[in-house]
Amino acid sequence: MNSARSSSPRPSATVGRVLDDLGSTFLRPLVLGSPGRAVEGVVIHDPLDDQHGPASPVVLGVGVSGADQVAELADRAGARGASLLIVREPVEAGAALTAICQQHGMTVAGLTRGASWAQLAAMLRSLLAEGDVGGADDETMGGLPSGDLFGLANAIGSLVDAPVTIEDRSSRVLAFSGRQDEADPSRIETILERQVPERYARLLDDQGFFSLLYAADRPISIRLQVEDAVRKLRVAMAVRAGTEVLGSIWVAVDEELDEERAAALTESAKLVALHLLRIRAGADASRRLRADLLGTALEGGARARHAVSRLGLAGVTVAVLAMQVGEPSGGSAAGREDLGALGQDAVERERRSDALALHLTSVHPKAATALLGEVTYALIPVTDGLASAERIARDFVARTGPGLSSRVGIGPLATDVDGLAAARRGADRALRVLMEGRSGSVDGSGGAVAAYREVQIQSFLLELRDRLLSDDEQPSGPVSHLVEHDRTQQTSFVETLRAWLDAHGDVAAAAGALHIHPNTLRYRLRRIESISAIDLADPEARFAANLQLRLLPPS
Repeated sequence: MNSARSSSPRPSATVGRVLDDLGSTFLRPLVLGSPGRAVEGVVIHDPLDDQHGPASPVVLGVGVSGADQVAELADRAGARGASLLIVREPVEAGAALTAICQQHGMTVAGLTRGASWAQLAAMLRSLLAEGDVGGADDETMGGLPSGDLFGLANAIGSLVDAPVTIEDRSSRVLAFSGRQDEADPSRIETILERQVPERYARLLDDQGFFSLLYAADRPISIRLQVEDAVRKLRVAMAVRAGTEVLGSIWVAVDEELDEERAAALTESAKLVALHLLRIRAGADASRRLRADLLGTALEGGARARHAVSRLGLAGVTVAVLAMQVGEPSGGSAAGREDLGALGQDAVERERRSDALALHLTSVHPKAATALLGEVTYALIPVTDGLASAERIARDFVARTGPGLSSRVGIGPLATDVDGLAAARRGADRALRVLMEGRSGSVDGSGGAVAAYREVQIQSFLLELRDRLLSDDEQPSGPVSHLVEHDRTQQTSFVETLRAWLDAHGDVAAAAGALHIHPNTLRYRLRRIESISAIDLADPEARFAANLQLRLLPPS
């Protein structure tokens, strides 16, 4: 098993709290052990890695199915002190599983169909994170631990007597209260996806509801006239810090809130704002620390060993990933000078970096990710070589959806701290090949992945071109004569030579690529030999010409 979290200095939740907060929308108790038992971390079941984790964890039984497998995992997890085991539905609690849970005092719950393990892991970490924010004084706000949004959502739900969600500016669900089964199918879909479905968000935006909500200082109500999935009235309250809108609170009710409940919702928004600001401050500090540690680890040297240890990756074989968003040079996005577009690109980089971090930690809890400049770097433990890292990266770029494409370079494996710097250089070189548009398997969304071992020659060519340019040298030799002739005479001999070489001397294929007659191509080849003195029958001359063509700077 892999520890997704080292250990907490104090328990931040209990089994009962986890079951109550995530509710029937996500979890169904199968065998109830001790609800008051503390939960101190999250462990993702890995049959290939049996190391110890936190003292009293939630174990996520990813890939475990059938009564026998569940009972076997429950026995192993319970013997190691697990307080809660979660397995994918459908699972029935038989006599063997019940006996094992009674023996170890452990609870087993089923994960609802349609809910993803990544979503569950993210929410569990959110529930357990309150012990990570703030100092030793256990700061509270409004009687609740700082950053405890789930507890806050439940408190607001009690005040307004209705199920509540707390959402950010992008309509992502940050936390939700109990009693969601009292709402309607659209609310359940929202909880499962951790995001308001796009069709509803677009409808609200088209009706100007968000503009109205963010301008108001009181709750705003709306009833969407859509399919039967939306049966309840929605009452929303903007959450602000000064003039900045941080998010909103949403209540699903049958009728308008009375004055007392509306006032309670208004006051609650102020408390939610304080919690969100506290979480953001803690997250920013944590992100900066992680970025510093990861950057130090990748630089190598004396400090790298300590940084790797702080990241929990000491003694682990890792793959280094380097990701950048955007089009290859020469693509439609190249040379953009619009400041608004550049600002959007920066936001997109942060969003993709966060998405990569979530994706990798759902695959392996010890994965470390940080945005350094314009590139997101990641260290991910691997057990079956680079193949697993490539598979994980391709899965990510396929899932990131529309917008700027994600390009991921993968360096050689680093079996120890001393190999990290070289692995990063390899990842950077592979990424550059992709960003130059020289190679890479492009998926349907425009993203691409390349391991350095697959694009080493392309990388060498780019570095050789860099050397020529840095030494203020212009490519000389036969091809340079063609370049000059094309420039002064408006001919296209360089393009012709490149097409013929790419076609391996096949005149018909090269002519077809250039959309000219084969006789025209033969005439041009004779002119090329005359102008440049290239002997096209000589394999050494052809190789030298091909190399020169690939070293030419982009036009």
